[in-house]
Amino acid sequence: MDFKGKTVLVTGSTRGIGKAIASAFAEKGADVIITGRDKGTTQIVADNIKNEYGVNAYGFTLDLSSDVETAWQEIKKHVDFVDILVNNAGITKDTLFIRMKDEDWEQVINVNLNGTFKITKLVVKDMIKRKTGKIINISSIIGFIGNVGQTNYATTKAGLIGFTKSLAKELAPRNITVNAVAPGFIETDMTENLPAELKEKYLDQIPLKRFGKPRDVADAVLFLASDMASYITGETIHVNGGMY
Repeated sequence: MDFKGKTVLVTGSTRGIGKAIASAFAEKGADVIITGRDKGTTQIVADNIKNEYGVNAYGFTLDLSSDVETAWQEIKKHVDFVDILVNNAGITKDTLFIRMKDEDWEQVINVNLNGTFKITKLVVKDMIKRKTGKIINISSIIGFIGNVGQTNYATTKAGLIGFTKSLAKELAPRNITVNAVAPGFIETDMTENLPAELKEKYLDQIPLKRFGKPRDVADAVLFLASDMASYITGETIHVNGGMY
């Protein structure tokens, strides 16, 4: 797995799974584009990756719920071409369906689905011209099994699977692969504050009897972006310790 000479854009890459993915690519020699909603944070993460791995790393503000095209034009001022796009950014607004406000539904749909559509459409134009590229979408086990209080989130993560399969068929003639990774319970900032009894409940459902690490997801993404997966497209790799 050598990604020297490749440029990777990872959305939502200032922490957790996204940061682990960006760091893993940098470790293998890729230049990385760090994106998030806070410019200061993205630049700090980019600088740290640059110093640690000796690659080019850029930090850009990218809010998938707002003006994605303006952000993309700013990225294009510094980077000629994105070889690999990882659609990782996502939000949650959890509550029981009967209590879910319209804005809770709309915000999650807007970021997780609409935002992914917008940034992918912009990035893929150059991939089509060059007839090469890799797109990896980060879905979730929740998109397959559902979860109480997450109808909005589950809808978006299931939607990403349909998005992946359909886009893969459209772009295959252009030598562009599109795949997905569906993590299970991964130890991140979003999960560490869950009640202990809830964590135990989830752990009981995992045959490997441990929670996943962000690097577990990153390794699956690296595989799908590598030449070893050049004949794989429209597929989903489940990273959940056997939970699903």
